[in-house]
Amino acid sequence: MPVGLARLLIYMPIPLRCWQNKVHLPENINGYPMKQFTRILKLSLLFFFLVSLTGCYVGRYFIWNFADINDYKKFPKVPVHHGETTFYFAESADKPDLSLPAQFDPEGKYGSLDRFNEKNKTVAFLIIRNDTILYEKYFAGYGDTSVYPSFSVSKAFTSALTGIAIGEGYIESTQQPVTDFLPFLKESDPAFEKVRLEDLLNMRSGIRFDEGYANPFASMAKYYYGTNLKKYVTKLKTKSPPDQFYNYQSVNTLLLGMAIEQATGRQLNKYLEEKIWKPLQMESDASWNIDSKKDNQIKVFCCINAHARDFARFGRLYLHKGNWEGKQIVPREWVERSMSIINDSRDSQNYPYTYQWRVKEDGAVFAKGILGQYIYVYPAKNIIMVRLGKKTAGVNWADLMEKLCPEL
Repeated sequence: MPVGLARLLIYMPIPLRCWQNKVHLPENINGYPMKQFTRILKLSLLFFFLVSLTGCYVGRYFIWNFADINDYKKFPKVPVHHGETTFYFAESADKPDLSLPAQFDPEGKYGSLDRFNEKNKTVAFLIIRNDTILYEKYFAGYGDTSVYPSFSVSKAFTSALTGIAIGEGYIESTQQPVTDFLPFLKESDPAFEKVRLEDLLNMRSGIRFDEGYANPFASMAKYYYGTNLKKYVTKLKTKSPPDQFYNYQSVNTLLLGMAIEQATGRQLNKYLEEKIWKPLQMESDASWNIDSKKDNQIKVFCCINAHARDFARFGRLYLHKGNWEGKQIVPREWVERSMSIINDSRDSQNYPYTYQWRVKEDGAVFAKGILGQYIYVYPAKNIIMVRLGKKTAGVNWADLMEKLCPEL
């Protein structure tokens, strides 16, 4: 223990006893003026208080703060292994000279897509057309073998696994109530018997859950930083009947993933490995973060960590309606429904929302993460784009991708 800290711990009770007994405080302690010593004492007490909270989600929130690109290192994880073969995108010898759409550079301060990406916290940006890489750039020391967290892009993977589980007969349909798989929910609130998997997929469940990311006491902070998700979900309540309106809540995806695990009898990372990661011939192992080693519950609402090109491979699966090199991985009808506007759900940027994907009227779809992680699929021109970053930097990346497509 450092000498200064040891002395601080020894002398810490002195001012407390003095205040309690109304004794005159000495002018200095161990050479430190009393005012300075008191300030150090307060800061130290705050520090020890926060450290004592590291076992609870509030303490983790204050110490780790807002989600960042290194979060995948902070939480325990389970593996997702790749197979023996790898699918490779072709490399274009004649890469297009992409210009930055004018609306994203009104003052002319960027001049190029490269500089725009670099200055707006991008760490990886890929553009692929007809299975050929047209643009692949990395920034801030990242590269093609770096591990990138996907955050809520993971929700699209969970959606695909739902479709696969239905195709394999583990789940009858999306009309099944979630309580068929998680009966404990009706013990907390009988209204859960009316919540269908369809409602979870479309964020229309009516569950009482605060998604706020800036509030350390919100539900999302507890679920993201907490260590016992299985316990938390047993206390869930509903706020309104299902399928009345859209409300983006990560707990919907968590319950969906738990239902898949109950239906298939397999932990979700193993099911992902078997049904998607290996069949898509991913180039590298991935991982999926869990709440704690003790409880081993996958954080289904986020946290698949992988290489940038492997995220692009998943985009290619949806580009080809769930088919991979002649083999149907995800039922075609599932992918087609996922890529259609089926209700009035709209996200915070007014994009239609279907089965954990944002769906555009021009036929494009994209999966989106909180720090500006994107898998963008535009079937009309066989285009896949991937953007990974440290922040969104206030950019509507889906809009940028749409504006880039005419150049390709």
